Amino acid sequence: MKKSNGRAAKVRSFSATDEDVAMLEAVAAYHGHTKSGAIVGLVRREFWRLFPAGTGAIRPAHGARVKTS
Repeated sequence: MKKSNGRAAKVRSFSATDEDVAMLEAVAAYHGHTKSGAIVGLVRREFWRLFPAGTGAIRPAHGARVKTS
């Protein structure tokens, strides 16, 4: 899948219990996303919560509002 910003998504896999997958499916359905989309969305939200100014390798998008502590 090619993204409009030039980044291509890669197929990945993960291990999870049946209960974890059921929870993921419920969250994805609630938000109207695929399971992959739900995982990515949750990871992005948590990443920017933990690192609002980004990290050395991952910088906020140009023009993004950045919170400082």
